[in-house]
Amino acid sequence: MSTDTSPEQPTPEIQIDSDWKTEAQAEKNRLSEAEIKAEVKTEDQKMPEPNFRGLLGILASQALMGLGMHQDPSGNGVMVDLEGSKFTIDLLDMLVAKTDGNLSEEEVTELKQLTQELQNRFVQIAQLVAAQMQDGANNPMAAGGLGETAPKAPTAGGIIDPTA
Repeated sequence: MSTDTSPEQPTPEIQIDSDWKTEAQAEKNRLSEAEIKAEVKTEDQKMPEPNFRGLLGILASQALMGLGMHQDPSGNGVMVDLEGSKFTIDLLDMLVAKTDGNLSEEEVTELKQLTQELQNRFVQIAQLVAAQMQDGANNPMAAGGLGETAPKAPTAGGIIDPTA
């Protein structure tokens, strides 16, 4: 009899998964696709080529925001900045004068129409602000409806309720 009482342990076998190469290649492909998607997304987020139409769009957006396209955070009306809008519209009007003879017929028409439309909207909003200031001065109960004093009416900007 042998003095060694421990049972003989089998040597563990190393098993190689034959699919590991396929899985590694699939993972490499997924990472490659993710990189391509990230590059495409970055390309999509690039700024457009600067041009005259883009400049007009930025100035028009700025003027429209000042004319009430921006909701008041309290949700009670819209933000109006008549001074800022007037300045932006004046910039567009200045462009009409400064670019005389340097624009295509289409650009001239677009610039003049945009300026005229913004000027018309400015007059409408200014009249609305004036009317609400008049109502607020004549009817202090109209502001809150619960005996609250009327808030100071906007002079050149502030919050107006377009439904009033």
